[in-house]
Amino acid sequence: MHSAIVSILDRGTQTMTAAATRKLITRYYDAFNKQDTATMLDCLGAGFVHDVSQGERRKGKKKFAEFLDHMHRCYHEQLSDVVVMTSTDGARAAAEFNLKGKYLATDEGLPPAKGQTYKLRVGAFFEVADGKITRVSTHYSLPDWTRQVVGK
Repeated sequence: MHSAIVSILDRGTQTMTAAATRKLITRYYDAFNKQDTATMLDCLGAGFVHDVSQGERRKGKKKFAEFLDHMHRCYHEQLSDVVVMTSTDGARAAAEFNLKGKYLATDEGLPPAKGQTYKLRVGAFFEVADGKITRVSTHYSLPDWTRQVVGK
């Protein structure tokens, strides 16, 4: 058996099928597009961790909910062309998508918000256990976003 699968089984978690993981990730991103925080949080498992390439690690659903509230105040974002890829055992997944957004309120440490719009290509990596997302790591280009909102 593959060592990653053995590791997961040794922790006593149940892996999902690849199809079930794709469905879970799709539900998570559908909820994102609706700004449905409750459904997004329902997709998350115990010990959830959120890593972003341009910020601090968040541990737990409470911290992630606070992050989502902040994001909804400062930005309005919609995803399209979401492609979800999974490992054969469903324990890991990746997604790539287009993000279109509007900068609504100035985010601390970033340029002033004036309703600027932006488009980004984003990638995300997931760990899944017991039918829930236990980690998501999101990657995008902050310099590209900054160029778009500053107008250079």
